[in-house]
Amino acid sequence: MTKFTVNNQPVEYRMDPATPLLFALRDASNLTGTKYGCGTGHCGACIVHVDGSPKKSCLVPIGSIEGSLVTTIEGLSHDRSHPIQAAFLAENVSQCGFCIPGMVMAAAALLKANPHPSEDDIRSGITNICRCGIYPRLVDAIQRAGRIQRGEETAPTPRPGIDPSDAARVVPALTPAP
Repeated sequence: MTKFTVNNQPVEYRMDPATPLLFALRDASNLTGTKYGCGTGHCGACIVHVDGSPKKSCLVPIGSIEGSLVTTIEGLSHDRSHPIQAAFLAENVSQCGFCIPGMVMAAAALLKANPHPSEDDIRSGITNICRCGIYPRLVDAIQRAGRIQRGEETAPTPRPGIDPSDAARVVPALTPAP
């Protein structure tokens, strides 16, 4: 059994210690914000923070992080108020959205290490793959998040999420006219 902390909650996984962290998070903890992309560490869709550092969770065996602190996209901010999340929303970075959790986690780590990144710093520091091609908006969003984090700009108010009761409604079947 492997024990560590996920989003400030102690967790004990009864899984093979060789199990990739990605699958422990998604399958055992139901934290599905971390995405399975390539499974080889190339795309970055599965990035989480382990002890504050960005890690590609598809490559991290849970047995190797015993006692560590893991933060997923769900643990970064529950109300989308983290500067990166606010800037991504304000800059309309998302298209399909699949790569965004890994991008957000990579960008949050970049800003923590370098609160004033240049465009070159961002392009070299964020190696995640996005098939939709959001890279120009990504650079703008990370620079905006840096300004928010440094207090040079006010964070935009997060847009409200969709109330689950409004997400899908059952429409009564039409009855044919007599």
